[in-house]
Amino acid sequence: MTVIEGTGKGDGRRVALVVAKWNDFVTERLRIGAMAALDAAGVNPDAVTTVRVPGAFEIPIAAQHAAESGRFDAIVCIGCVIRGETPHFEYIASAVAQGITHAASATGVPMAFGVLTTNSAEEALARAGQGPGNKGYEAAVAALEMADVVSQLSRPGVRQA
Repeated sequence: MTVIEGTGKGDGRRVALVVAKWNDFVTERLRIGAMAALDAAGVNPDAVTTVRVPGAFEIPIAAQHAAESGRFDAIVCIGCVIRGETPHFEYIASAVAQGITHAASATGVPMAFGVLTTNSAEEALARAGQGPGNKGYEAAVAALEMADVVSQLSRPGVRQA
């Protein structure tokens, strides 16, 4: 039986962090968490590019352009959408999730979903704390694992056990 699984090692990987500026009191903490994960995995800090976009809605197009540039092995999408009093939350959260999914499928470049969709700022901050429980950290780990999986699947005749 053949098993292909990502190692999560970051040596030689090039990563883009697409970070929404809206709700930056949360997204900056998620970005810091993602950087900590990349550092722990051995990604060279010079191989990480942060792309700042106005809000979560703008993440998918920036992520797709970053992927199409050929400069990155993985993209970590970071944002925060907090429920308000209108249906705006549902539209934005859905559009961002679908947009990132489409961008990853269209380009073949792994994109990790580090976009929080929470009911309150308190819930968002609880998911953006220090350490491995930080959702930015988790997204960066997932992006590296998927970069490895995609790399293995792209090499004809390579068998992993």
